[in-house]
Amino acid sequence: MNDTAPPSFSPLSIAVLGGSGKEGSGLAFRWAHAGHNVTIGSRDPAKAVAAAAELDTLLAGRATVNGSDNLSAARTAQVVVLAVPYAAQRETAMSVRDALEGKVLVDVTVPLAPPKVDRVQLPGAGSAVQQLQADLGAGVKVVSAFQNVSAVHLKDPSHPIDCDVLVCGDDADARELVVGLARDAGIAAWHAGVLANSAASEALTSVLIAINKRYRIPGSGIRITGLPRP
Repeated sequence: MNDTAPPSFSPLSIAVLGGSGKEGSGLAFRWAHAGHNVTIGSRDPAKAVAAAAELDTLLAGRATVNGSDNLSAARTAQVVVLAVPYAAQRETAMSVRDALEGKVLVDVTVPLAPPKVDRVQLPGAGSAVQQLQADLGAGVKVVSAFQNVSAVHLKDPSHPIDCDVLVCGDDADARELVVGLARDAGIAAWHAGVLANSAASEALTSVLIAINKRYRIPGSGIRITGLPRP
């Protein structure tokens, strides 16, 4: 990621709900570093403000990240990212439902069931993200992405992220937007079809956790072959 070049795009307002966690804060950092306007959302506004202040320190004046409650963050954003544990996925999304109408919701949720997080345990509907789309309705364009990206190096802009992102969604334009956001964060991303295909991405996370445990590594990932690197 280039520290001096201005962004080659129109910056978006992005709300990361659950942005105080490792994955959410790492993605928030990458997008702020790239030039987007980022707000951390949390059920506890003080926690969001503290997480934003931590990112401001890491950004060292390059950008400023804001922190607020989930609903305020979602209302002011053009794109909302849901990066909460699976147990809080539906409750968090439905609590900001009115602020999501007409927007893209990027869901990073993985249906992990502790303590056996290295075992695939998909919900009855087949995909956690597909069920969320049904709950939110057609007015919200839900896109699934980033489930397989380890948070280990996200806050180090000099470190390449050696993992591809599979982007699933029923709206092609919404998928394209998220592919672009991934690449803004320095991560290769690919259209992976309709939202139902997210079941594969969600399941892969448990597989990667099992690999991490077996080979004692911090963050295995996936790579798509046969295509030129973006």
